[in-house]
Amino acid sequence: MFRTVLVANRGEIARRIVRGCRTLGLATVAVYSEADRDAPHVKDADRAVLLGPAPARESYLDAERLLRAARESGADAVHPGYGFLSENWRFAAACAEARLTFIGPSPEAIRAMGDKPQARRRMGAAGVPIVPGSAEPVDDAEAAARIAAEIGYPVILKAAAGGGGIGMAKVADETALAAALATATRRAQSAFGNGQVYVERYLEAPRHVEVQVFGDSKGTIVHLHERECSIQRRHQKLVEESPAPNLDARTKRGLTEAALAGARAIGYVNAGTLEFLVDAQGGFYFLEMNTRLQVEHPVTEEVTGFDLVAAQLRVAAGEPLPFTQDRIEPRGAAIEVRVYAEDPKSFLPSPGAITRLTLPSGAGIRVESGVVEGSVVSVHYDPLLFKLIAHGSDRGQALERLTRALDACVVEGVKTTLPLLRTIAAHPEFRRGRVHTQMVEQGAFHG
Repeated sequence: MFRTVLVANRGEIARRIVRGCRTLGLATVAVYSEADRDAPHVKDADRAVLLGPAPARESYLDAERLLRAARESGADAVHPGYGFLSENWRFAAACAEARLTFIGPSPEAIRAMGDKPQARRRMGAAGVPIVPGSAEPVDDAEAAARIAAEIGYPVILKAAAGGGGIGMAKVADETALAAALATATRRAQSAFGNGQVYVERYLEAPRHVEVQVFGDSKGTIVHLHERECSIQRRHQKLVEESPAPNLDARTKRGLTEAALAGARAIGYVNAGTLEFLVDAQGGFYFLEMNTRLQVEHPVTEEVTGFDLVAAQLRVAAGEPLPFTQDRIEPRGAAIEVRVYAEDPKSFLPSPGAITRLTLPSGAGIRVESGVVEGSVVSVHYDPLLFKLIAHGSDRGQALERLTRALDACVVEGVKTTLPLLRTIAAHPEFRRGRVHTQMVEQGAFHG
């Protein structure tokens, strides 16, 4: 086992990783930008190293500065968390070259699944159902129009190197295709340094269900059941839960078997998630694979009882998985909501100082927070403040606990998504578990 882990991230996930390292007796090194000098994750770690100015490209996205911080601090491992460089295969390879253990999958796996058209081909070859679309990125509007005509409108344009909903564009008919392609290409280039775009059929009102997988270097790959992630805004998740409500046993079995087949096809090691769209008939299609720890991993931890961060650390050190498939039995239900510093109607960021913060506690309640009272929400980073997770013996109890916990939350000084989350938790369709990915954009929770 390595001895000291540099946490190449910030906010709530950096704090979570520090806590996971402590359970195994590992020392931790935090990194921070000038904007995060007084951030809670800096104080949590055993040591902290300044990376540089506030902009992420000059701090958390600067691989050379991160590697230098590891050398200077004596770290012998790096945990990237999620976002930033977590799915950058070049950074994973650079860590290996610097003789640092990268706590995640191999650079080859990250690269294979980070190229979305390549990932579609690999999964299709492994027998995993994929959404009809282009096998390769499209070069121009004429090529995009040919593919769209073959698979039928509406279609969706996606960044080949992207993820997290960034750069996606829905296109209703051919008249809007050229302009949408130009916009998607520009956004993809800006966000990922790669302007390539591919075309997929747009599924109307599907569910978004993902499967947590975990592999070790001994060849064992398991799944830790599914998570429902359909409540989203701008293709980014607001609410996640496990088990997925109203998901029949046949569809669940198909999803978990497909996820395992996909992970085995690339010899996957460490934590990862295969994401799927599920239609009204129970058909499902591969969406993408996130080759990292997910934001919503606490949901799986609550329903399985396993510490996924500790498991990541053990597997990265060459140990076998600390759990086998027959031991991974769901217990009850868990629901997570993400509380952002955003206007709940426009979803525009709401930067500023948090002047008052009251977070809930009690039976079945877990909070993963990146802020404290007095923290400043910066314009430079994702405005996630904290995650609220409720666990219960069943979905009904988890939902009641979540509702009470949301009512107990107080955040002043910035606008937050709390009002929207309270509306979602009280909505009859959500309470019945009847959800799909377009509910927010269709205005189901406004009025």
